Order: sequence, then C-alpha cells, then structure tokens
Amino acid sequence: MFNLRLPASPPRRRPPDLVYAADEKVPTGPLLILGFQHATTAMAFITYVLAAAKIAGLDRYGMQSMVTMTLLGMALCTALQAWGGRWGSGTLLVHMPNPFMITFVSSMVAAHGPGAMAVIALVYGVIALAVGPLVTRMRPLFPPAVVGTVICMGGMALVESATRHTLGLDTQWQIRPSSVAIAATTLICIMVLSIWGGKRLRLLGLLIGIVAGIVMAALLGRLEGLEALQTVPVLALPTVHAPVFQIDFAMVVAIGLIAILTQLDNLGSVTMLDKMDDADWKRANMKAVGGGIRANGIGDLLAGLLGGFPTCTCSTNIALAHATRSTARRIGLVTAAILALVAFLPQVTLALTLIPEPVLGAVELYAACFLIVSGFELIASRAMDSRGIFTVGLAICTGLAIMLMPQMTHSVSPSWRFLVGSGFVMAGLVVIVLNLLFRLGTSQRAEQALHADNLHNDIINFVETQGAAWGVRRKVVQRAAMAALEAAEAIQGNNLRKLTSIRGSFDEFNLDIELQHSGAPLNMGASAGGAPVQHDASLLDADDEAFQRALDNVSSSLLKHLADRVQSAPLPGGDASTLKLHFEH
Repeated sequence: MFNLRLPASPPRRRPPDLVYAADEKVPTGPLLILGFQHATTAMAFITYVLAAAKIAGLDRYGMQSMVTMTLLGMALCTALQAWGGRWGSGTLLVHMPNPFMITFVSSMVAAHGPGAMAVIALVYGVIALAVGPLVTRMRPLFPPAVVGTVICMGGMALVESATRHTLGLDTQWQIRPSSVAIAATTLICIMVLSIWGGKRLRLLGLLIGIVAGIVMAALLGRLEGLEALQTVPVLALPTVHAPVFQIDFAMVVAIGLIAILTQLDNLGSVTMLDKMDDADWKRANMKAVGGGIRANGIGDLLAGLLGGFPTCTCSTNIALAHATRSTARRIGLVTAAILALVAFLPQVTLALTLIPEPVLGAVELYAACFLIVSGFELIASRAMDSRGIFTVGLAICTGLAIMLMPQMTHSVSPSWRFLVGSGFVMAGLVVIVLNLLFRLGTSQRAEQALHADNLHNDIINFVETQGAAWGVRRKVVQRAAMAALEAAEAIQGNNLRKLTSIRGSFDEFNLDIELQHSGAPLNMGASAGGAPVQHDASLLDADDEAFQRALDNVSSSLLKHLADRVQSAPLPGGDASTLKLHFEH
C-alpha cells in the first residue's frame, strides 16, 4: 500500500517548513506513527455517536453496531479523500462523526429504531453528492473572506467545550484543579514539542501530549471506567439493522440544511490543507473541493445505509497535520486502514472513549487556536472595503451573539432551534447571504479621469479602492499600484504625452490596469525583446530623442518586473495610446 501510485496533485511550490508534503512518500516508521496519531485523534470523537445512541435509548449491542459502522464510514471517507482524483480531494482529511447531527440521529432512532439511520444517510449523502458537481461553478459564493469566516467560527465553536473539558467545570461553574493539571500537562507538551521539538519529536507532539495527560490523570486517580473493558469481546462483527424509511418533511429540510453547511465546512477544510501544501497559494482549488464533497457523500451514503453516523472533516486532525508539518496523502490511507481495523475491535474502541475529558479539552483548545488564527489569515489575505468589513463583521457578530446568549433562541420552534441556535451554522449562512447581497451593484470594471495636479494620489486611490471592492489579494494590489505609478512617470517623462484616464478590470484570475494618454505609445522594446538596457556615459551627450528612448527602456524593464505582462498600443484615431498592465491573480 505504501508504494501505491496516487492520482497526481496540481503543480505547486512546496513550503520549506513541511516535513512530508502531500505527494511525498513517508518512511514506514513515521508513516505508521502519524497514521496512528490521526486515527486515535479521530476515534476520540466517537463519544458523539455514544451520546446520540444513549439519548435514543439503544442498548449496548445497538451502540456497538452504530460505532462499528461509523468507523467504517470514517475509514471510507478518509481513504477517498487521500486517494483524490475524481473521488476525493487528494488531501490528508480525516473524518469524524458530525456533531451537528446528534439531535437528529437521537430523535430519529428513538422514534423508528436503528434502521432510521438509513433515511438520514440517504438525505445527507444525496445532497452532498448533488452539491459536489456544482461547487466548481460556485466560486463567487466562496471567496477567501467567506471561507475564512467559516473556519474562524469553527474554531470559536470549539472554545466553549474546550474550556469546559479543560477546566472540569461542573453545573455550579466550579473549576476542578485536577482537570486543570491534566489539561495543562497535555497542552504544554504539545506546545513545547511543536515549537522547539526536532523533526521526529514534532511528529509525535500530539501523541506524546495525550500520553502525558493520561499519565497525569492516572496519578491523580482520574482514569475511570477501565473495568468495562472486561465485559467487551476482543473481536466482534457488527449487527446490521433493516432500513426504516420513515421521516417527516421538516426533518428532511433540516437534515438537508445541515448537509449543505457541512459541505461549506468541507470547503474550508480542503482549503486549509491546500494552503498548507502550497507556498504560493492564491485561491481555493474548487476541483479538489468538489472531490472532497463527493468523498463525504459516497462514504456517508454507503455506511449510513448500514446504520453508520454521518461524518464531517475533523478540524483537530487538521491541527495535528499543522503541528507535525506533515500532509502526506499516504498518511490518510494508513489512517483509514487503522480505522477500518479498529471497527472490529470493540475493546479498543471502548478504551478510546475512556480518554479523560481534560486531555480532549487540551486537544480541542489547540485546534481552536489554530482554526481561529488560520481563518483570520484567510480573511486578511484580500483587500477589503466597507462591503467586506460588514460581510465578515456581521457574520462573526451573529455567531458570537448566539454562542454567548443562547437564550435568544429559546422561543424558536424546537424543530428549528438546532439550526438557529448554532452560532457556527448561522454565521455561515449570514456570511454567504451578505456576500451575495453586497456583490450586487459591484462592477468588475471601473474608470476614472486623471488630473495632473493630483496624479499620484488619484492613481493610488483608484487601485486601492477598486482592489478592495473586487477582493483582490493585497500583494497584487501593492504591485499594481507601484506599476501604475512607474508607468505614469514613464508616460509623462517628457511633454510629448499627457495622461487622461485610468481603467481597471478584475475577474478573480486576472487584474488589468490601463493608463490612457495622448501621444505615441510608450517604447516597450526592452520588455518585448528581453535585451538588457545599455547604460553608456555617451547618453549624456546624446540628443533628446535618443535620451528619451533610453529612459523608456529603463521604465519598460522596471514595468516588466512589476507586472506579469505589459502592452502598449495606439488607440483608434491615432492621436492617443494606452498602456495595459496585466497581473495574474
């Protein structure tokens, strides 16, 4: 399996700080260690399945069946994601049980038995598969500001549970000192090894932190439930329940909304891994995103029809990939193999669910930090005007308001409260709606007249204002402003030309700036032919025409390095010309 030839990833520049990049082979030892860490981290969230099964009143055998099928679904989704091609994103994305589905699963299973998982999987999987082919055409819906907001709110959504588990808060909001000691031991180990550890220790950072936390818990007498392991068989086959296709329309709509928003989270996860693997990252790879959504839909549909819990990408595993600086896809295949193996080892599954809460809290806290900062980095990667500020700001405020004041949603109908009462879900909806709304009236072309008395400020303000309105990357805006100023100085180098206007256009992939002026086109011979500019002292004694040609050559050489393409041409009529600066985005 280690020598499999995976479908090729798109060409990209490898970040120098990565230990193992996406398409690189990993030695057997580190491969097994990293796969074990990712599998262990994902399996810790099996508690979501146990919570839903417990609320639904399932017995031990029903729980075991649901856990087993969920692990198989996680394994299938993870393997498809790592494989890539048409059926996955081609990234190290590990799946876990979807926490937003706990309410639906528990109510459906309580009403119709374990077989009701089939209809949940049918709705959830079909919608995911329907969204996949459309996502490549939905780029305007998901600019970096929208994706960054969703990622940021996903991190913020972890803060409450991370704090509760880390501090051991009870119903009276009392802090448990032993929980603080366990969580601190775990988090300090993770931080120290992630920051100062060498190549090998960094790979083991999360695993060593978890082990250290478990040891501290044992010393403080906080390891509980170990006796339950004696009542569980070592190896067991799951029980498959007959499907039950009974569901009301409101539940279909609710599950459909959660499925769509889960795919938005999938978009953010694929983008994060793609950004980690590309030193020159510019925008979301929508083909990879479509494959990631397809993998989620196929895996959940197949496992869910047999009783598995719906899954989603695990943000904690993304944080683990960041901590170990390893994003190799082969790690995902090994992780999937381990998840599939553990599905038939009930003792191992139960032991993972017995990891102390403070240890999980420390891991959640690390994941929250990583996601919040990464989300803000994505948001700040684009220039923003008032529309962008309101889009991001109002979405984050909406999500935080619901998280901080959940009482506001108590008057909402119980069937919709899970949706309106989720800060993460509402922030995602608000940022998408506002992004679409504020795009209305925003032209992707603009023009402004230029005046000689305020030429410098007019050019800078035009490029920066339009760049912010169009959501152009900040680095491209800076290059375009510098190039436009250099072009203006070259055009007005003598009294033969006069600038009249500046134009701009943007289509997400290309930014074009045009400077229109009177007179003949600027001499672009140096940039076109690539010949070096000759600096000769005799130019000081040359006539004005020869000296001006030399200055034009110098300016064209500078423009060639600032812009990706420069073109100068006469306008119809013969008495005016244009200089076009093209920037790849």
